[in-house]
Amino acid sequence: METSASAVPQLSNLRVAIVHYWFVGRAGGEKVVEALAELFPQADLFSLVANRETLAPILKGRKLQTSFLQRIPGARKFHRHFLFLQAIALEQFDLSDYDLVISSESGPAKGVITSSKTCHICYCHSPMRYIWDMYPQYRRTMNPLVGAVFSLAAHYMRLWDFASVGRVDYFVANSKFVASRIRKYYGRRSKVIYPPVETTAGNTSTAPGDYYLAVGRFVDYKRFDLAVRACTELNRRLRVIGGGPQNKALQRMAGPTVEFLGSVSDLELRENLAGCRALLFPGEEDFGIVPVEAQSFGRPVIAYASGGVLETVRGRLPGKAPVDHPTGVFFAEQSLSSLKEAILDFESREHDFCPQTIREHSLQFDSAIFKDRMIDFVCFALKDFKDSDLTETMRQPMAVST
Repeated sequence: METSASAVPQLSNLRVAIVHYWFVGRAGGEKVVEALAELFPQADLFSLVANRETLAPILKGRKLQTSFLQRIPGARKFHRHFLFLQAIALEQFDLSDYDLVISSESGPAKGVITSSKTCHICYCHSPMRYIWDMYPQYRRTMNPLVGAVFSLAAHYMRLWDFASVGRVDYFVANSKFVASRIRKYYGRRSKVIYPPVETTAGNTSTAPGDYYLAVGRFVDYKRFDLAVRACTELNRRLRVIGGGPQNKALQRMAGPTVEFLGSVSDLELRENLAGCRALLFPGEEDFGIVPVEAQSFGRPVIAYASGGVLETVRGRLPGKAPVDHPTGVFFAEQSLSSLKEAILDFESREHDFCPQTIREHSLQFDSAIFKDRMIDFVCFALKDFKDSDLTETMRQPMAVST
């Protein structure tokens, strides 16, 4: 059965806009936009800045409007440095002709101004980490002058970010973890719809190899340093896929058992996921698509016990009783000793992990389920937006549970 606006008559004729913070790579946020674009073939795209070469095929033929930041030299590469201009840039988009606006929020996106007749749904990957819960960590890494400028810009952006909450009619969170942060910082409740993962592409036909795997962008909060140091000290093979600001630092601390593969194709990523002994996931993520992808190949996950991974991996939590049919191992602290202990614990009971059971667990996060749930929610929101008197709806703060 087709899952798209064309399969639902009341949606096929809607004028739809999808607002994404920026298209400069292809990670989890962009994959959500790609799925939304499949649901709404008629949708136009809006973004602060965009590198069109990174767009997936389904997006390349779409009308894409960028903000004035696109014309500033270096803005595509250093877009985060234009924090103080992002709010103004978003407010310049003219969305008055659209019936439905879906904003994809992690960087700023929900702050667009829409008509009173336009239904605005925000799919929130996370309230902006660098101005809310992770602000102290970002601030500590800066020199005094840069830190002072950042503090001023972040203060302004927090005021604007909270004020722009009122421009959203309905919030969707990508995990219960993010839903709790939406309640904390925005005072709103949200519907939890997990992001799309191509779990059907996985299989359990490949026997596990002798290497561990770490995948992602090399930034501080993802804690790749823990994975590199742990495997170096334990003399375990580790393959690292990705790149980012910490690339050189990570390579300097790596021993001979650690191999850096850089950016790889989707096919190469899947081959490495299928053949790894287990995925190492030492950071705190809002949802975490890679652990689900690893599980779709029947591979266990060794993860820090915090964030969205608690919703996607089944394992014994620190200090708790063992669970049936585990799909991974959790460690309690973001420390080298805690991760090393978890790796050794995993190796001592590696036979407990059944690849087929792990794969079956991952299927609940498949992209087809995301699409079905999003279509259902959009239909609900449009009807509620049109018919409700706004006294007892999801549009009101703390009105429904997740």
